[in-house]
Amino acid sequence: MNEAREQQASWFQRFLLPGFAFKAVVIGGGYATGRELAEFFLPSGPRGGLAGMLLAMVLWSIICAITFALARATRAFDYRSFFKQLLGPAWIAFEIAYVLFVVLILAVFGAAAGAIAAATLGLPPIVGTIALALAIVLFATFGNASVERLFKYVSFLLYGVYILFMLLAFGRFGGQMAEGFATPAPWDGWALGGLTYASYNVVGAVVILPVMRHMTSRRDAVIAGLVAGPLAMLPAILFFTCMVAFYPDIAAETLPSDFMLLRLNLPIFHLVFQTMIFAALLESGTGAVHAINERVSAVWHHRHGRELSPRARAALAATLLIGCMFIADRFGLVALIASGYRILAYTLLAVYVVPLLTIGIFRLVRGSAARPAFGEA
Repeated sequence: MNEAREQQASWFQRFLLPGFAFKAVVIGGGYATGRELAEFFLPSGPRGGLAGMLLAMVLWSIICAITFALARATRAFDYRSFFKQLLGPAWIAFEIAYVLFVVLILAVFGAAAGAIAAATLGLPPIVGTIALALAIVLFATFGNASVERLFKYVSFLLYGVYILFMLLAFGRFGGQMAEGFATPAPWDGWALGGLTYASYNVVGAVVILPVMRHMTSRRDAVIAGLVAGPLAMLPAILFFTCMVAFYPDIAAETLPSDFMLLRLNLPIFHLVFQTMIFAALLESGTGAVHAINERVSAVWHHRHGRELSPRARAALAATLLIGCMFIADRFGLVALIASGYRILAYTLLAVYVVPLLTIGIFRLVRGSAARPAFGEA
């Protein structure tokens, strides 16, 4: 069955879908609204921030390529199976870190959706948070096919809107962008900013392992991984370039996107852009929740010989989202990002990136096949 599925896989599924899926997970609330870009890259100035973003992009490509290749070699298509292969009995360390990651990012996404509802439609923030939660549950209920279609079509929307935003902003603020990049600013911390941002976001490479089922060879996996970095970072670079027009004042804005859209003074495009951000939050949140559903489904299949039902997927997703969105309603978006992400970045660096670049590369070079996962031999 696996061989038949691999032979039927399209060029899009083999080479572009993993990058679109990775972008879907990392873009999230802070990236899509510009808040993360202001937090991690603007402190190094316009040129230093751009250098940090390019560093993060290169790191993403390298780590995605190794992750995808190892996942295919070991036939590990959910994060639990992958880390049992990579870490053996220590796989639980990643599980703990990932649960914390999901709680934090879903809280951030819920806060961002609430802020968008308030800023765009004048609604109470809780309305936007609930709408996002319901949409995530809907897409997570129907498994891989539903989630992959979401990644595909939202990606087209997202790239199109970002490119249009860049063209409109350049026409209106092009001179200010040039002045911003010409402004002398210290580059201090650009490498640390890029490393930190890359470290906590690169977990997306294991979140999207279910789409690796379409790979037909190690070459497919490596190419898809190398392409994933640019696909994920291109919208951020376009958006950061626009933000530079208002440097340094924009660094203090909770929603840099809304700050710039108000200055463009194009109400219809403002609504389109905010709709795109909501769609980005939807695909990011769905990717994170779907990874947990797939992890549970793999265990369920191993123990009971059947897949997790749509009803069980919906119940699991709803339970997870209710807890996380409550956190979103209690704390602000900026505080969540600033206080939680850096600690999480170093944790994921220790339990994922370092083992991948040592144990993972060793296993790939040695050409080892999948070994019995710990606890399932």
